[in-house]
Amino acid sequence: MTITAEAPRGGVAEYLGDTSYTFRLRNREIERFEDKHRGIFDLWEGFFERGKKPNSKEIRDILSLGLVGGGMKDHEADEVIAKAGPSDLMRMYQIAQAVIGIAFMPDMADEAEVKKKTAAHPKAA
Repeated sequence: MTITAEAPRGGVAEYLGDTSYTFRLRNREIERFEDKHRGIFDLWEGFFERGKKPNSKEIRDILSLGLVGGGMKDHEADEVIAKAGPSDLMRMYQIAQAVIGIAFMPDMADEAEVKKKTAAHPKAA
């Protein structure tokens, strides 16, 4: 991640390929996902083996919607996701899990950043 890559509250800045993108799920993107697939909480439970695991179409769609929530137009987000191949699926799975988790618990990203900075510079805390 570049030093300038900062996601808004409730968002995640992650690399997909060689490019950093901002992913953010808002209610409208979640509702679009649910209209096409299944409930967002069912998807969330699947990440932790308490439900049906997400399939590759769900992963691709939730990330595309996350890019839209992060500021991209629909067709631009679809193009980014379409460029990703099967070798990117595990990374996309991890990003999707993070995107949904931060959407549900937006302050967790701030807490993780504070812990990371404290660990790197214990006397500064």
